Amino acid sequence: MLVHGNQPERMRDLIVHWIRQNPLAPLEKEMFLVQSNGIAQWLKLAFAADPAQGGVGIAAALEMSLPSRFLWQVYRAVLGNEAVPAVSPFDKSRLTWRLMRMLPALLDEPGYEPLKRFMAHDEDQRKRFQLAQRVADLLDQYQVYRADWLAAWAANEDVLIDARHQRSALPDDARWQAALWRALLADVSAQGDDGIGLRDTGRAAVHEAFMARAEAWQDGGARPAGLPRRLVVFGISSLPRQSVEVLAAMSRWSQVLMCVHNPSMHYWADIIADQDLLRAQHARQRRRAGSPVQLDESQLHLHSQPLLAAWGKQGRDFIGLLDEYDSDEARETYTPHFTRIGQRIDLFEGEEAHTLLAQLQDDIRDLRPLGETRTHWEPVDAQHDESIRFHVAHSAQREVEILHDRLLAAFAEDPTLRPRDIIVMVPDIEVYAPHIQAVFGLLDGDDPRSIPFSVADRAQRAFDPLIAALEMLLALPYSRVTVSDVLDLLEVPAVRKRFGIDVEDVPTLRNWIDGANIRWGLHAQQRASLGLPQADELSAPNSWAFGLRRMLLGYAAGERAEAWRGIEPFSEIGGLDAALLGPLTRLIDALDHAWRTLREPATVEVWCERLRALKAAFFVADDGEDAFTLDRLDGALETWREACDEAALADALPLAIVAENWMTALEGGGLSQRFFAGAVTFATLMPMRAIPFRRVCLLGMNDGDYPRSRTPLDFDLMRRDYRPGDRSRREDDRYLFLEALLSARDHLHVSWIGRSVTDNTPRPPSVLVGQLRDHLNAGWRLPDDDGRALLDALTIEHRLQPFSADYFPAHPEHATLYTYAREWNSPAPQPNEPASFEPLSAPERDEPLTLRELGDFLSNPVRSFFRQRLRVAFESEDAASENHEPFEVDALQAWQLQGELIRAQIKAMERGESDLEPAALARLERMHRSGDLATGGFGEVDGEALLAPMPELFAEYRKALARWPDPLEHQYDIRLDASRDGRLLTIDDWLDDLRVGPDGSLGRVLLDPGTLIKDSRYRGDRLVPYWVAHVGAQLAAGAVTTVIVSKVGVAEFAPLDPQVARAWLLALVDAWDEGARRPLPLAVKTAFAWLRKLPDTFDGTRASVPVETWDAARAAYEASGRVMGERDTNAYLRRAFPDFDTLAAHDEFMTLATTLLLPVYRAPLASTRAQRASGEGEAA
Repeated sequence: MLVHGNQPERMRDLIVHWIRQNPLAPLEKEMFLVQSNGIAQWLKLAFAADPAQGGVGIAAALEMSLPSRFLWQVYRAVLGNEAVPAVSPFDKSRLTWRLMRMLPALLDEPGYEPLKRFMAHDEDQRKRFQLAQRVADLLDQYQVYRADWLAAWAANEDVLIDARHQRSALPDDARWQAALWRALLADVSAQGDDGIGLRDTGRAAVHEAFMARAEAWQDGGARPAGLPRRLVVFGISSLPRQSVEVLAAMSRWSQVLMCVHNPSMHYWADIIADQDLLRAQHARQRRRAGSPVQLDESQLHLHSQPLLAAWGKQGRDFIGLLDEYDSDEARETYTPHFTRIGQRIDLFEGEEAHTLLAQLQDDIRDLRPLGETRTHWEPVDAQHDESIRFHVAHSAQREVEILHDRLLAAFAEDPTLRPRDIIVMVPDIEVYAPHIQAVFGLLDGDDPRSIPFSVADRAQRAFDPLIAALEMLLALPYSRVTVSDVLDLLEVPAVRKRFGIDVEDVPTLRNWIDGANIRWGLHAQQRASLGLPQADELSAPNSWAFGLRRMLLGYAAGERAEAWRGIEPFSEIGGLDAALLGPLTRLIDALDHAWRTLREPATVEVWCERLRALKAAFFVADDGEDAFTLDRLDGALETWREACDEAALADALPLAIVAENWMTALEGGGLSQRFFAGAVTFATLMPMRAIPFRRVCLLGMNDGDYPRSRTPLDFDLMRRDYRPGDRSRREDDRYLFLEALLSARDHLHVSWIGRSVTDNTPRPPSVLVGQLRDHLNAGWRLPDDDGRALLDALTIEHRLQPFSADYFPAHPEHATLYTYAREWNSPAPQPNEPASFEPLSAPERDEPLTLRELGDFLSNPVRSFFRQRLRVAFESEDAASENHEPFEVDALQAWQLQGELIRAQIKAMERGESDLEPAALARLERMHRSGDLATGGFGEVDGEALLAPMPELFAEYRKALARWPDPLEHQYDIRLDASRDGRLLTIDDWLDDLRVGPDGSLGRVLLDPGTLIKDSRYRGDRLVPYWVAHVGAQLAAGAVTTVIVSKVGVAEFAPLDPQVARAWLLALVDAWDEGARRPLPLAVKTAFAWLRKLPDTFDGTRASVPVETWDAARAAYEASGRVMGERDTNAYLRRAFPDFDTLAAHDEFMTLATTLLLPVYRAPLASTRAQRASGEGEAA
C-alpha cells in the first residue's frame, strides 16, 4: 500500500490513525523502517501524544530499524538462518579483512598491475589497508546497484552492462575488478559447507535466491516465521531497486504500508534528464492540466517547475521506481480501507498561501511553471512577510550569533513558538559545534536570553574525552608523551578513577611536574625510538623517568639531601600530599608498559588481548556514559575479531591499522542518537530528514561547501554509467535542500559567509541558494518594482562585528539590524575620558600589611587591583613551553637562575669561604642535574653566561660589606597603624639583615640578580620595592643606609628623617587602600619618565608642567615606532587605561607620581660604579 503526500505530518497522522484503527495483537511489535534517528523519534512522539491531540497516548512496542539491517533479516526469515549467515562474508566489514589477506598474493597475477603499482613501498601496510577499504566499499555498492555486473563477472564475462542492457568490454585497466570478484567467490567457497554455499551469500546472490523463493511461494501459504505482520516504511526518499523488490515480495505475507514524501501532486518525471531510463510503463500521478504527453527540452520551461527540475532527480528516480509496483488494480484493493476510516492515499494539501514561503511550496506542489507564477501571485509585502530571509555574514561565528538574535526576536514576537519547533542544519556539524557552544552555551539558564539547544550527529571521537584519551594512548609509539599529553589524560574522570587521583589533586601534580622540570619523553629509549640518538637514562633530562627519579629521591632523602648517583633530588614533596606520588608513578609505569606493547605488530588475537588490557589498565567506569562507551569498545573488538577469523587473516598487523579500525567502529550512530530533546536542534544536513518544523534554518550555505562534493574513486565504474536510483552525494544534497525548503512551515532562514573577513569582498552563496534567489527574483515582485529590489528586501547584509553601532539603533523595533547582546552596547572609552570603574567597597582584611606587599603594589598598582582584589590574571601560560626542553634561557629565567647562584655564594661567604667560585660551580652543576639548563653545548653556553657577571658583582658586594662589616643578630620590628574610615590598617613586618659599621652606623647591603642601570640611567621601577623596605627600616632601627648591588649598577639610599618616612608610608597605605577599590592611574615607568622631565618650577598644578614633560610620558606609555610602550607590555594597564590620555586625564596621575615616586627619584643615589655607568646618579 503506497500513500503519497507533500506534507509528512499528514502522512504521520494517517499512520497513527491507521494503527489505532487496526491494532496488532497484544505484545506484537509494530515494525517501522526509517532512515534517520530524527524520523524515528518524531514518530514516537506522535504516538506518545495525547489522544485529544491525535496521538495514542503511549509509544510502546514500536521497533524502528534501518532498511539494510531489516531487509537482511527478511532474507534470513524466508531462506532460513542456515542458508543465510547473520553477516554476509561479502559485507563491507568482512570483505575488508579478507582483501587484506588476499591482495598480496594476487598482485603478481596478470591483470593486477594497477594494484601492484599502487602498493609498492608499503612496509607499514597502510596502502594495503586503504585499498582494501575502498575496494570493499565499492564491491558492496556493486552488490546493491550493479548485481548484473557481478553475475556476469562470476560467469567469466568481463563486461559492463548499462541501464539499457547494452554490454561493453571492461577497460583493460579495470579487468582486475572482475578477476578479484572471482577470486573472492573462490576464496569464500573454500569455506562453504551445506546449504546454498557461502559463495552465494553475497547480497546480490541472496537477493536472487529470495526472489526465486518468493515467486515459488504458494498463495495463501503461512507467513515465514520472523516476518512482522505489518511493516510501515516512512520518511525514506530513496531506496535501491533491490530493497523495493524485497518490500514488494514481502507484501505477499505482511501488510506493507509505505508513505512517500512526494513534492508534487502531478506527474513530473519527464521534467528531468534521463527520463527514458525509467522502466515504469505507467504512473500513479496524472499530468498537470495543459501539459503535453511528450515534453522536449524546448518545452521544459513552459511546463516544469524550475526548482523541482533542478533539485528533484533523486526523488524522481525513487517515485519512478515505486510506480513499477503501483498499479490502478492494486490501489483499488486497498483504497476502500482508507476511505472507511476517513483517510486518503493521496494526501496533497493545498491551503491558501499568504506568505512567500507558502506560495513557493504551493508552486512546487502544483508543478506551476515560472510564467504562471508571475501572474498567479500578488506582489510581496516584504516588510510584513518575513517567511524567507537570506543573511550574509563574515564568518561561521557571526552566522550563529545572527541566528541567536533572530530566534530571540521570533520567540518575543510569537509566544506559541517553542525551541523544539526549530531545526538548524549545517553541511558539517563538527565545523559549527564550537561556534554553537560559544554562542548558545554562553548564557546561564536563568538569563531570559538563554535558548535551550542540542547538537546532534556529532561523532563520538569529536567530543568524548574518554575516546580522546584512548586515541592518545593508541598514538604512544609515535608520541613525544609531553606534559600536556599526560595532564590531558588526568582530565578524564575514568582515568583518574583508575589511578585513584581526585580532581583536586591535579593542580598539585602539575606543580610537581613543573618543579621537577619534566617536559617530554618517557625515557631515553622512548626518545630514541623517535629518531633521536640513543643515550643512557641519565642523559635523558626533562623526561618522565628523569623527573620521577628526582621526586622519589627527594621524598626519600629529605629536604637537605645532596645528589645521589647523578640524580638531583626534588624536595618539594612531603606531608599527606606525598601519597600522590604513588598514583603518578603507576600512571607513568602504565604508559611505559603500553608503549613497549603497542609498538610491535601482532596478530588479531594478540591485538584484542592487548587493547582490552590497555582499556583495563587506564579506564574504570562503573556506570553512566563512560561505562557504555567501554562496553561499545569491547563489542567493536569482538566484532573485528570475528570478521578477521572468518577472513582467515593471520598476518601481523601494525598499530596504525588496528587503531584506526577500532576508532572508526564508534562512528556509526545508528538510530540511538538523540534528535528531539525539547530544544533547538542543530544537525548535519543529512538525507531523509524531511521533518516539518515551524522554522528551518540553513547555515553554512557557501559556494563549494554545499552541495558537498565527494570525488569518486578512479576505479569506480559506476561513475561512467548512470542508472535511475544511483546514489550521488551532490544529488542527495540537492534533494535535501528541496526537502528542507518544503519542511519549513513558517520561516526559512538561509545564511552563508558572503563577505571576506579580511577585506569584505563579496563571496557567492551555494549554487542552490543562487538558484533559489534567481527563481524568487524571476517569479515575484515588490509592489511597483521592476528590478532586483525583492532580493534586496529579502537579504540582510550583516556587519563584521557584533558590536557594530548599526546593531543598536535608536528605534530597534523597526530596524533590520539588531542584537539582544546588550553587553556589546557598552560605550567605548573616549579620548580624555578615564576608564569607567565603579569603586568597590573597602577591602575586608584581618592580617596586617607587609613591606613586600606594599612594594609589589607600588611597582604595579593596576596589576595589584586585578590580581589581589578581583582575582583576575591576564597573563596566559604558554602551553607549548611546558612541553619543550630549556634550550635557551630567557630574561626571566636568567634572573631566577642567577638569583640561585647569588644565594649559593652568599651562603659560602657566611661559612667563611673566600673563594666563591666552587660554590657557584656546584650550584650550576645542580642546575644541570635538575634540568634547569639543557645538556650538552647549549647548557654549557647558558651556564657560562650566568656565571660571567658573578666575580665583578661580588667584588662590589664585598666592597659594600666592608662599610658595615658586622651583621646584627637582632630582628628589628616595624609596626605602623593607620586609621581609614573607621578601619584600622596596620603594617607589621621585620628586618633581620641589618649590619653595623665601625662608626656605629647601620646599613643594609642587598644583591639584585638583575640590572639597576639601563641606557645610562637608573631603572626607577626596579628601585621601588627596595625603597619601600628602606623607608620601613628608618622606622624600625633609625637611620639606615641601603645599598643595592646589581650586575649593572650600584644604588645607595641615604637615611631619612623618621617623620618623613612615617608620612610617606602613611601615604602609601592610603594609596593601597584606594587601589584595592579601583585601578589607580599610575604606571611606574611612565611616571619616572614624566618626573625626569619635570622642571624645578613645578608647583603641583597642571599648568606648571611643560608640553615636553607630557610628551616624554606619552612616549614611555604608548608605542612609538618599534619601541613598545609600558601599556603594550602590561595587559592590566591596557585594560584599565587604553591610552595615555585616559591615564593622565585628571590630576591624580600627577599627585600619585609626585607623592609616591618623586622621593625615589630624588633620593641620593651614590656609588663609584654607578657614577661611572651613568655620569650623574639619576633615577629613571
